[in-house]
Formats: sequence, C-alpha cells, structure tokens
Amino acid sequence: MERWLALELASTIRHDGQGGVVDDLATIEGTSRWIHAQAELLAGDISPDDLTADEPLRLGIIELRRAVRALFARTVSPAPPSPADAHRLMPADQAIAHLNAAAARELVAPQLNWPTDGTPTARLLSVENNAQVRLVAALARAAIDFLSGPQRTHLRSCTAPRCVRYFVKSHGRQEWCKPSCGNRARAARHYKRHHHESAGDSLS
Repeated sequence: MERWLALELASTIRHDGQGGVVDDLATIEGTSRWIHAQAELLAGDISPDDLTADEPLRLGIIELRRAVRALFARTVSPAPPSPADAHRLMPADQAIAHLNAAAARELVAPQLNWPTDGTPTARLLSVENNAQVRLVAALARAAIDFLSGPQRTHLRSCTAPRCVRYFVKSHGRQEWCKPSCGNRARAARHYKRHHHESAGDSLS
C-alpha cells in the first residue's frame, strides 16, 4: 500500500478506537516515535538517528501539520473537512505561506549520479547542518509534492462516525479510509434507518 509523508503527518491526529481523538505528537517521546516510524519515507532527506526530538521541534512539526491539514481541508472542499479541527483551521493563504517558508529554510541543490554501467539518478544535496531544520523542510517539501501532484484529486475526508482521517481514494467506490470505518458507517446507517422506522410505527 502506497504511503505519502504528507498524509502520514496529517494522520498524527486520529481516532483512538474508543470514540475519542489522539494526537501522536502530543509529547516529545511520541514525536520521536513518529519520526522514526517515517524513516523509510524520509530516506534520502535525513536519517531519524541524526536528530534528537525536543519541544521546539515538536511545536514546529505541529505548526506544519496545521498548515497541511488546512490545505487538505481546502482540497476536499466543498465536502466537509476532518471534524478534528474543522472549527479552527489555519487560513489557506497563511497555510501556503507557512509551508513554503518551511521548505525554503533548507538550501538544497540537485546532484546527478550516473554510473558507467547504470542509469542516471538525481538526489538533493543539502548544505544545512541543522538536522531539525532538514526534517521540517523535508516534511514541507513532501506536502508541496503531494498537494501539487495527481494524488491531490483523490484526497478525501473519511465520513465514518468518529473518524478524523484523510485518505487517498484508491478505487471508484471507496467511501472510507479503512474497512473498519466502513463497517462502523454501515452500522450507523442501519441503526438510523431502523430507529426512524420504529419511530414511524409508534406514531401510526
């Protein structure tokens, strides 16, 4: 299953499975765990082992997440955004400015690698020594790539009860981010339909 770093960042706010919402970035320890879980997606930009999470980094990632989730809400409009933060979204122009500024903090240059018996490849070479700046910039670039790429048109907000996730629609009939959300949504529809029918019978 394909993963996108921008979507992983947005999904650090998620349903806890018990009717509430949990924030994976609520603590420095949680932030560090999340960064290490993204090691594969961050490969080529930074190794999580190169940095130590602290409170300024945690807050910097959270602020970037606010910008990303605001732009995700703009993307799915006029459909409703995630209910987790729909009432306190960062204005879209502010979110764009923040995203661009975070990406611009790291100076990078494309470097060509072309083995004599292989295919040419390119990578970005950074001149930034601060690992925390490189991490936030990499997250910002990932969000810019996502929002300017073809997957943006398939971004959806899960409408299952209590879910707060965004997801990329992988087939034409997909309505929810995962099967458990689909089961919960169908159960809620069945209950609502049955409840209305029972109420109608009691009035007749």
